[in-house]
Order: sequence, then C-alpha cells, then structure tokens
Amino acid sequence: MWTLEAGGLVNAFGNGITFPFLVIYLHNVRGFSLGTAGLVLATNGAMSFFVSPLAGTLSDRIGGRVTLGGALVLMAIGYGSFPLVHEPWQAFVSMVFAGAGNGSFWPSQSTLLAGLAPQARRHAAYALQRVSRNLGIGLGGLTGGLIATTDDPKSFTILFVVDAATFLAFIAVLPFVPDPKLPLAEEGARPGRYRDVVRDRLLLAVVGLNVVFVSAGYAQVELLPAFAKNEAGVSEREIGVIFLVNTLVIVFAQLPIARMLEGRRRMPALALMTALWATSWLIVLVAGATLEAAAAAAVFAFAGFVFGLGECFQGPTQGALVADLAPPRLRGRYMALSTISWEIGFVVGPAIGGFVLGREPLALWPLAALVCVLGGLGALALERAIPPQFRLTPA
Repeated sequence: MWTLEAGGLVNAFGNGITFPFLVIYLHNVRGFSLGTAGLVLATNGAMSFFVSPLAGTLSDRIGGRVTLGGALVLMAIGYGSFPLVHEPWQAFVSMVFAGAGNGSFWPSQSTLLAGLAPQARRHAAYALQRVSRNLGIGLGGLTGGLIATTDDPKSFTILFVVDAATFLAFIAVLPFVPDPKLPLAEEGARPGRYRDVVRDRLLLAVVGLNVVFVSAGYAQVELLPAFAKNEAGVSEREIGVIFLVNTLVIVFAQLPIARMLEGRRRMPALALMTALWATSWLIVLVAGATLEAAAAAAVFAFAGFVFGLGECFQGPTQGALVADLAPPRLRGRYMALSTISWEIGFVVGPAIGGFVLGREPLALWPLAALVCVLGGLGALALERAIPPQFRLTPA
C-alpha cells in the first residue's frame, strides 16, 4: 500500500505542476478563448467517459496493476505532447490521449487499492490516497508557480515534460506492488457484466450525486487560476501558493478527519462537504469583486483552505462506499462507473463554467455554490436507501 501511494505521490507532483496552469497556457500563451480552453478540459472527461468501462472490464479480467501501467503510458504521451500545441485541434488530440489514460487510471488504481485493503480499513486507505495525491499536487503547484511565466512560453514546456516523467516514475514502482488475486480465480464465479452493475439503483444514485459534486466543486477549481489571474491580477507564483494552501489542508487534516468520521453517518459527511464548498465559492466571489493582486490572492487562499476541508469529508466516504457496495467479481466495473461519474462532472463543469467565465465571470461562483447546496440536500435524502451496515464509516 505504501509503495503504491509513494508512486502516486510522485505522479501527483507532476499533475500539480501542470494542473493549475493548463488553462493559463492555452488562453494566455497559445491565445485560445476561455470557451475553447474549457472544451479542451472537457475533452479529458469525455474520453475518460468512453474509456473507463473498458478499463473496469480489464481490471476485473487481467488485474488492476497491468491496466494501471497502460493508463500511465497514455497520460505520459498526452501531457508530454502539450508543448507541441499551437492550434486548438492539436490541444484536443493531446487531451484525447491524456483523457484515455485518465479514464483507465482511476478504475485500475481504485480496484488495486480496494483489493489490497481489508473492508474495515478501506476508508483509511482512501484517506491516505487523498493525502498522498494532494501533497503531490500542492508541492507541484508551488513548483510550477515558480517556473511558469506567460512571458516565456518555454517555461510551460518544462512543466509538461516533468509531468510526463512522473508518469514513467510511477510505472517503475508498480512491479513492487502485488496484484490481488482476481475474484473469478478465487470463487469460480461467472464473469460479471455491466448489465449487473446498472441494475444497482443505489449505486446509480450514489454516482449520480457525485456528478453534481464534481461539476460544481472540483471542476470549478480548474477555472479558478484563470479567474484569479485575469479578473484579480493574481500572479502565477501566487496561484501556486493558493493551491499549496489547499493541499496542505488535506495533507494535515485528512487523516484526523477520517478518524473522526469512524462510526459516523456517511451521507451527512457529504452534505457538510457541499456546505463548505458553497462557502468557499462565495468567498471567491467576494474576493474577485472587491480585491486585486496580493490581497485577492490571500482571500483566494483562504477559500482554498475551506474547500480543502470539504474535500477531507469526501476522501474516506465516497470511494469506500462504492467499494463496499461492489461484489468482488464486479469491483472493477463498479469503480469504472464511479470514475465515469467524475468524468461526466469534469465534462459538464468546465464546459459550462468556461463559457460562464468568459461571458460573466462573477456569475460562476454563486451558481456553483447553489449547485453544491442542492447536491448536499440530495445526499441527505439518499441515506434511507443505503443498507444499514453501510450507512456508517467503519470504526
């Protein structure tokens, strides 16, 4: 488990170097409109949507480790080719490869993680995954902010090359991670089908809610750097610091919050998450409307702090709940459907948010806050449908 998380930490560092600056690169360096940049981000989610079911099937049939290795190769190709982008169609091609890898990454890694962790400790395993991922992203964002500058397009080339190298570094540690025995080999059960998965109405409701969470939450984080730079005059270095604050909150608060949630109801935890996210977007609204430069950056960093606290409630809840609902022979497919919910959110969120940001930047944040609140109410309403043995985080 620790070896897997160490590889994920290195990989997340590369993601953090590019993640906060991709929209800035496409818009401010290559001259694409914000709407086009949003569609490029949405392409990642669209490709993941189509590839994730195949990745889930492969994870059930050949194992999560091999599938994860293939995903990392595709992402190295996709993000490593962004320095060659000069026209929108080239950005879409690069993102097709990156999206195919991303769509394979999460089902395979989640299947591997669920297979390595006992049921009673899965929430802690997913919390640890969130810590390692966010620590890497935070350090990467800070590093990227020190390197990137729109005055020198070559500085962004460094970001993408380093990102590609971290995918390859993750591949290098995979041979040291055991691949759990496939459930079919253990039980002699018949092969699973997606027809069996989509019959689970509770799972469909859980992943449907996650679409709302991702669209109004995580997807809008991708647009925050462009808003901060273009509307409030925040520098690239300050953007890196904003992301570092967000991720340090998760690094230090995730495991204590995971322990605090043990023995407590899962769905109210998700509702609290959405309340914190809505608060953070209203803070962004106030800062963008009234402040500039360093003052705005400080308030944006506080918004990132609040948003990070909300993320800590999802880490030990969402993924562990899906893993608990999944029969072993369908675990890869369940994780694939969970991944698809993230990718739908990353299609809808940037696509809509990018155009709203281009037409009326200040309107984006109260809209996102409202959707977050509605998602929290939906989580509370869904609790009755969850079997009693899964309503609480294991203690």
